[in-house]
Parts: sequence; C-alpha cells; structure tokens
Amino acid sequence: MPRPAPNQSSAREDDYSLKETSPNLGGGRVSRGDKLTTAFDLVEQMHYLYVRVVKAKELPGKDGSESCDPYVEVKVGNFKGFTKHIEKKSNPVWSQVFAFSKDRLQSPFIEVSLKDKNGGKDDFMGVVLFDLHDVPRRVPPDSPLAPQWYRLEDRKGSKVKGELMLAVWIGTQADESFTEAWQSDAAGVSVEALASIRAKVYVSPKLWYLRVNVIQAQDLVPSDRTRNEVYVKAALGTIVLRTRFPQTRTINPFWNEDLMFVASEPFEEPLVLSVENRVAANKEETLGKCMISLQGVERRLENRPVSAKWFNLEKMSGEQKEVKFSSRIHLRICLDGGYHVLDEATHFSTDFRPTMKHLWKPSIGVLELGIIDAHDLLLKEKKGGRRNTDAYCVAKYGQKWIRTRTIIDSSSPRWNEQYTWEVFDPCTVITVGVFDNSHLQGGDKAAGSKDTIIGKVRIRLSTLETGRVYTHSYPLLVLDSSGLKKMGEIQLSVKFSCSSLLNLLNVYAQPLLPRMHYVQPLSMYQVDSLRHQATKIVSARLGRAEPPLRKEVVEYMLDVGSNMFSMRRSKANYYRIIEVISDLKMALKWFDEICLWKNPCTTVLIHILFLLLALFPELILPLVFFYLLVIGLWRYRRRLRHPPHMEVKLSLPDTVFPDELEEEFDSFPTSQQAEILKIRYDRVRSVASRIQTLMGDLATQGERLQALLSWRDPRATALCMIFCLTAGILFLFIPFRVFAVLVVLYVLRHPRLRQRMPSVPLSFFKRLPARTDSMF
Repeated sequence: MPRPAPNQSSAREDDYSLKETSPNLGGGRVSRGDKLTTAFDLVEQMHYLYVRVVKAKELPGKDGSESCDPYVEVKVGNFKGFTKHIEKKSNPVWSQVFAFSKDRLQSPFIEVSLKDKNGGKDDFMGVVLFDLHDVPRRVPPDSPLAPQWYRLEDRKGSKVKGELMLAVWIGTQADESFTEAWQSDAAGVSVEALASIRAKVYVSPKLWYLRVNVIQAQDLVPSDRTRNEVYVKAALGTIVLRTRFPQTRTINPFWNEDLMFVASEPFEEPLVLSVENRVAANKEETLGKCMISLQGVERRLENRPVSAKWFNLEKMSGEQKEVKFSSRIHLRICLDGGYHVLDEATHFSTDFRPTMKHLWKPSIGVLELGIIDAHDLLLKEKKGGRRNTDAYCVAKYGQKWIRTRTIIDSSSPRWNEQYTWEVFDPCTVITVGVFDNSHLQGGDKAAGSKDTIIGKVRIRLSTLETGRVYTHSYPLLVLDSSGLKKMGEIQLSVKFSCSSLLNLLNVYAQPLLPRMHYVQPLSMYQVDSLRHQATKIVSARLGRAEPPLRKEVVEYMLDVGSNMFSMRRSKANYYRIIEVISDLKMALKWFDEICLWKNPCTTVLIHILFLLLALFPELILPLVFFYLLVIGLWRYRRRLRHPPHMEVKLSLPDTVFPDELEEEFDSFPTSQQAEILKIRYDRVRSVASRIQTLMGDLATQGERLQALLSWRDPRATALCMIFCLTAGILFLFIPFRVFAVLVVLYVLRHPRLRQRMPSVPLSFFKRLPARTDSMF
C-alpha cells in the first residue's frame, strides 16, 4: 500500500528536530573535548547566597521569665525564610540552611531577625545585618565555612542581650548544603509539600525470578471423589498463577509444571500454595495449602538441578483453625539469580546485568548527564484558575533513578544538576523524562491528582563517541488521543567516558543477556508476564519513598503498555520493513537493468568481471569484503554528528486517523461503546485479511517445494526424478564452473534473445500442487 504523505510543513519538522547548543559549561572552564575536573562541569553555574542558622544563646525570657519561643527570620529583599519555632528554650538549636538565588536578589543587605512567637503578633528580639558586598565566596572542594557568633542588635543599632551563630557565604549549586537547603524559588510552597520538591536519588529494588516447579501431590482428600479436577494455585503478593488440570483424575495428581514469579528483597511476603478442586462450574474446594518463606529458598546462579522437597498441606477446619493431615505436595523451588529481571523492553533497556552480583563484570566506563534547563513548556491550568508549570526531571539508567528538584511556576526552568552512572554495557539507553508536579498543595487536596507528562528523551550510549561532550536541545513530544503535541524543549549535556577501549570493544563480542537466558530460555508469554510483575513491584517500591516517585511517572519511564496493539505502530513497522529491504530492491532493479542491456557498457563490464571471477573464484570473497569496506568508508562522511532522537516521520503520528489514536490510548479492557468497537473490529479484520493472504502465499510456495518429491502429483514428481537423474549424470562430466558461467550468461542474455512468456522451470513450479485445495 502507498505510504501516506505527512501533513506537516518543513518548518514544523524543523521544530521537532534536535538542535545543537553551546551552553557555558562549568562557568566557561570546559569546552568540548576537555577533561572534566569537578562534579558540575556539565552544567552552567548558578550562584546562591547561603545563610546557615545554627543556634542562639543567652536569649532574654518572656515577661521576665527565663524561657521564650524563638525562631529566626532571614530576609533578603522581598524573600523571607523562617526556621521552626522552639518552645521554652533560651538556647535553641536550628541547624538550618537558606539558599537565595543570586540572580533574583532585590536588596544589598541581609537581615537575620530573631523573634519570639507570641500568638498573632510576634515579639522582635534582635537582628544581625550583613552587607552583600562583604559576603565571602566559597567554591567546593573548599571546606565548609565555619559559623561565628554574632551579637544581636535592636532596630537602632544598639547591642542587646543574646547571640546568634551564623555562617553566610556565596556559593553555587555544587555546595553540599544546596540539596537540603530552603530555597527562595520555593518560597510559596506549603510546609507539607516541601518534601515533594527536593532532588533525590532512588535505587530500584533487587529483583529475582522465583521458579516454582509443581511436581505432584499425594493423598488428597476431596469431598466429592467423582470430581477430581485438581490444580495448584500459587500466590505471591497480588500475583496469582495456577497450573493446568492433570491429564488423569486421581487423588495423586501429577503436573510437573513451572510457575514463574518476580520477587523483591527483603522477601517480606511468603509464597502461598493451595490445591484446589473444581466441584462445579463456579465453585472450587480448597484441599489444602501451605505457606513458604522465601528467606530460606535455595538460590542458584546457573542451570543446575535443584533438590525437590515435600511440603505438608494444611486444610482449613472452621474459620481460623488449621489442622495438619496426610496430604502433601512435591515442589522444586529456587530463586534464579542468573537472569536479568526485565522491567523494560529489551531494545531500549538500561541494564542487562544478572541479579547476583557475583556474575557482574567490571564496569567499562562512566556516563555523566547534565540536566541544564528547559524552555517554552506548555502551561497547565491548575486549581484556582492559575496557569503555570512546576516542572521536574526524572532520569533512569540501570538500577539508579534520579529526580531533580521542582522549579516552581516557571515555563523555562533551570535545574543545572549533574549525575553520574557506572556503565557495564554500551548497548544500553538512558531515559530522561520531564513531568509537571501536581502535589504542591499538600494534604488531601493533592492525594488523587497525577503528575502531568511533559515528554521523554532516550539516548543510546553506543551512538556516543567516547570522551566527547554532547550538548543539545531535545524536543519534548507527547502523543495522546488528540494527536502529537510539542510540550517544550529540554537542554541536556551528555558524556560517555571509557576506562579501556579494549574492554569496551570486547563487550561487543559478548551475549547481550546473561547466560541463563540462553541455557534455560523463557517463553515469550513468561517474559511479558514477568515484566508486568516487575514493573508493578518497582512502581510500588519507589512510590513508598520520600518524596515518592509516582506510579504514573515510573510506568511512563518503563514504557508500560508499549506492547499493546496500535494501528499506528503496525503501519510504522510495515514502513520500517519496506525501508530495510529498499537496498535489496534497488540492487534487483539495477541487476534487471543489466539483464535488459539498458546500459550496454555496464553490461559488458559485468560480463568481463564475472568471467574473471569464474576463472579465479578465490577472489570472490576478498572482493565482497573490500566492497563492504569501501561502502562503510564512503558513508563515514555522512555519519550522524548527534545522538539519534525520536523521529516524528518514523512514528507516523500525523498520518493516522483520530479514531486510531483513540484506540491506541484506550483502556484495557476497552471502555468504548459498541458502535465504535464494531468499526475498530472491521478495520482490524481488513488488515488481518491482507496478512492472512500473505501468509497463505508463503505457505503455498513452501508446499510446492515439498511437492517436488512427495508424489502428490505423480507425473510432476516423475519428471523431477528424471531431471535429477539426468542432471546427476551430466554433472559427473561437466565442471561446476562451466555450469555457473552458462547460467549467468543465460541470465544476462541480450533482450533480442528473450521472450515475454515465463520460463519452463517457473511454469513447472507454478503447476505443482499445494494443500490450499484441502482447506475449508
């Protein structure tokens, strides 16, 4: 079918493209190709005014008493920060840091006021003033600035009783106090929501494949011995699997079936197995159950036999009491540590290491990512009618997740945060997502809201040159049921450094997945089921962190649901296949022109080349490899100078019908009406009929090949046998080289010696019978 033409202009295509940028990395100390010297040389420097409030002493009491309820107010222009108040203390300790963005300072003075909390109007106790021009600068790795005691003054400048221990300095985001400091950019955020805007690093839980081999059960006691449809149900957490029914109905059923689970350390939930008997269509009887703690389950690193064990089954008697009886079940249980637990699709996975650390190979390098800024983010209408964006980034590579701080109320946020990962395989992908924080109200108001997706960027490490710093602005694209949207752009800097080029090249000769994936492979159904279990465990565990990574964020980063049916993806994959075979199509077209003598000089040269190769066949393979070498060298000049990004033209978001996008983003099971489902069903049937015809044609050609010697058509097989006898005798006397020359000369013969009718071998092949006529 013809490929639909995109309905977007060239200007819009440029809007979706990658743009190379030139940020002022490391304060201008770093250029591309330079070696990095500090932990923040992949981002731009951001200067902050830091005020550390440590403690106070000798504070005067309230109404002549010896105690007060003090707190500190730090004021720079219109920005104010407050410590918590401490009740009944004359020597309070706060140890709190305030960070004010130097670009937004509106006053040359810093006021640190000490106040006594007193209901509606707080009492002023004293102040310490600093001139901004006298504040010292500090750049890591300098040691922290030592705090000093400062005597309090009243509003007239006279000394009063009490002292404050403070430290004031100007630093950058590289300061170790920056992460936990109160920041002036978040001055409007409630105390309850402060935790949800912090930058944090998360680690995925350690995941194992749990293999439960259900062998058999003995001495079951069903209530109705005439109905023995027995199966085993296994549950781990919320995941429930079951075996098939045994082939024979007996009280000693035999299954020998594997059930696979994903388990996460520290193995808090036990494995619960129950033997069920189906006594009616919708009624089942529990014949016994057992609970197995995973702490004592055997762990294996390779495909070696695991000893089987008998477990006693317990049957419920009444509501709570359990009594042991003679029934038991034979199981073989192990935790497979030789697999890599897949929580992402293999073709853009961030890690391929097995579960057990003993099987890990040394790292081959370091990946450094600088999240600089974003701009032109779409504003979202929130409660109160305000349109703003509270953006933060999440990046995942391997087991390490990072979350930047949330920039409040800005469509052009500047993060300038840098992170580092160890690299064990270059054929992996780092994923960076941008989200809008919807949980800044705190309390129950934000409990049901979800963080809005702004976009995602994937960068494959194998496409990066080692030691080079890449700085690009990536478009943030989101595809939903209403179509493709550009939500803004994000500027990233990336560097992949390798410790040993020899070790890096050696990885390309190693299997992509650990050894167990090839020695004892998992079925496609098991892979999909286990990936679904793994993503549920990871999202649940990260959702319990503080601040939590929300379920919608984790699922978007892990591409949950990417294997669901999509008409758009089906069309895109079809055109990918067409593009892959386009080179073969061009070669066949060129060869056809040679055969038809479109260019006689070229055809004569091909004849000469072929005769030379026929006389000297030892030159064939060297010429083929040299030809491939020349092609590779020729294409080196046109190689990509930037990391590949999501291609709009490849994904076909603008060439599909709106109903197809609604179908792609529909829930599972569907929530649409019957009329819409009828239209979708008819469309799927139309596409499936073409695939069915293609598969039938392929099967027909294969059956015709089998029919040559199957005697399905006796005359055709007899002719084939006579031809084989004659050809065998002739090739005893005719060298193969002569035969090859004659065949090629026949194929390249002049058009005057050709005829439009099909050849004799082709006519004979098309007359061979297939099994199509035997189908209903």
